[in-house]
Amino acid sequence: MAITTAASRLGVSAFSDRKPLELRPDWSQDEANAVINAVYRQVLGNDYIMLSERLTATESLLSNGSLTVRDFVRAVAKSELYKKKFLYDNFQTRVIELNFKHLLGRAPYDESEFIYHLDLYQNKGFEADIDDYIDSAEYEASFGENIVPYYRGFNTQTQQKTVGFTRMFQLYRGYANSDRAQVAGKPTRLAKELAANNASAVVAPSGGTNGWAYRDSSKGTTPERTFRSSNKEGRVYRVEIAGMSLAGYPKVRRASRALLVSYEQLTPTLQRINKMGGKVASVTLA
Repeated sequence: MAITTAASRLGVSAFSDRKPLELRPDWSQDEANAVINAVYRQVLGNDYIMLSERLTATESLLSNGSLTVRDFVRAVAKSELYKKKFLYDNFQTRVIELNFKHLLGRAPYDESEFIYHLDLYQNKGFEADIDDYIDSAEYEASFGENIVPYYRGFNTQTQQKTVGFTRMFQLYRGYANSDRAQVAGKPTRLAKELAANNASAVVAPSGGTNGWAYRDSSKGTTPERTFRSSNKEGRVYRVEIAGMSLAGYPKVRRASRALLVSYEQLTPTLQRINKMGGKVASVTLA
């Protein structure tokens, strides 16, 4: 059953009807290799990994049965490789939301989960925090000892809040995207939303839809409301643009921008956007 009828446009069709990958007894080396690669892809957020970066000794322990899949996930998440990619250069709130995504396959549900893991990290350190995810009852119920973690947040499940579905799209930006190559950069995606206890809108991956790629400014400087007049001529409109391209510049697959224009300038602005190769995502009253 498809996750949603818009799965292909939202970039989640790869997860429709996808069975969890499990390392069963009497596995072959090819099966072990498939599990190892799946763990790297999941825990490292689909980021590229060089041959020299692989945890070859730990891979051998999994292949000969000395480690479970859960222990291999733990080793990758605690490795220096993981820390270089996701810990050292990020704020702790960003690290927490990535840990939820990588290890539990979902987005944080509320601010209390942020607070809990911030406190755990401050008092007991990074490795204790990683253990808390992997030794949790939620991990045990979802993945056990030998299932590779996967993105559970796209499916409706027992004891899972539905708000996690929309929030996953703030963290997941398409099957070909990695967690270190997103247009939003290093800032946290969910801290403000969790603090306000709001549910986010679904934002499709860049290039995945027609004119549906707008994302707010990372600095939060784009206003959502402004003063408006009671007469049509005095009104101000918010124009959201996707896919802007200019002659003489490299063509970007998807770009997003918002403009505030007066009623008098609305038609000339739309004409100018069209001439510049842009697509208007929406026009709303500011």
